[in-house]
Amino acid sequence: MHNDNLYKGFEVELFTGSQNNHVGVSDDIEKTFSNFVKEPDNRNVEYITNPEKDYKVSYKNLLEPRKSLRKWLNKRDLTIIPSSTLCFKHNNQFQRSDKNNVYHQFIQDNYGISIATSSVHINLGIDNLDKLFAAIRLVRCEASLYLSISASSPFLNNKLTNNHSQRWIQFPKTPNKVPFFYNHDDYIKWIEENIKNGNMYNIRHFWSSIRPNGPQRPHVLDRLELRICDYISDIELLLAITALLELRVIYLFENLKTLDPLNTSKFSMDQLTKICDLNEIKAAQMSLDAELTHWKDGKKMICREWIKNVLADLSLTAEKLNMTHLLKPIYKVLEEGNQSMKWIKQYKEGLSIEDIMKFTAHKMIQSEEESI
Repeated sequence: MHNDNLYKGFEVELFTGSQNNHVGVSDDIEKTFSNFVKEPDNRNVEYITNPEKDYKVSYKNLLEPRKSLRKWLNKRDLTIIPSSTLCFKHNNQFQRSDKNNVYHQFIQDNYGISIATSSVHINLGIDNLDKLFAAIRLVRCEASLYLSISASSPFLNNKLTNNHSQRWIQFPKTPNKVPFFYNHDDYIKWIEENIKNGNMYNIRHFWSSIRPNGPQRPHVLDRLELRICDYISDIELLLAITALLELRVIYLFENLKTLDPLNTSKFSMDQLTKICDLNEIKAAQMSLDAELTHWKDGKKMICREWIKNVLADLSLTAEKLNMTHLLKPIYKVLEEGNQSMKWIKQYKEGLSIEDIMKFTAHKMIQSEEESI
């Protein structure tokens, strides 16, 4: 890896279950594996990787916990369900993983089953606060692109929805209006006000497409956390999306005067908030085929074409950092469609949701075995 590369870490949420049912075993998983933690709903479980610069190390860190969990699940006739929503038939009852957790009680009472989704959060290490908030501004403006590449939740409760990312449609973004932050002090003030007035339960209760992260939020920050991506079962694609994100941020740092939306957009920060929130909804509905509004000049663009433009802008930086090969899976998605698009096509051709999930889970297992 090049010295300019950033540290990358991942928070990976998974659904567990059988071939046709979501089965919650997160409490048992947490007791068995030191690197897995429970989510509020018992059907969800999460593992977190250590921050690394090297993509080969990140690949291993993403793969090994999944393989270990799969062995444990196999003994119980269970598997990892690759959807980002509760795709199989289920009732609307929240399945609490920790009945003694007061925060989980708050989530159950206020949001219920809408938070029962799975995703991947991508963290990039940025310890310069001015650069961190510039990166957060740009990546928020383009978060819809990352969602569109990753979309993997067209199904809910054994039905086809009208969305490519049902997860992002239903997930309760909180607070419902998040501004663009000018700097660290602006962010601290906003967080403290929202906790004080009850819009947020605590510092963790900030659920948006992107947020600053660090060891002592809101005061000590050292990374950007992109939270918008659906669960990505293909690790090579996940790393491609991460490479795109990293290259975009590195390119921003080389072009702060011309790429920070604060300096470059024709819109006010309040206008940008509305534009970007709407772009995210459109991307959740139609992903690569969505017509989005560009943050810089308001031009309407098909998401797929916008991604191609960004890739072209980053080509020299990717070559300089020897990262061009990492981006190949994104070109494949642009050509063949994302996971949701493939699933929707299979469903319309007559496959059941159970068959689709079974086939995709088998592909996951194959890729894990081939990587041994």
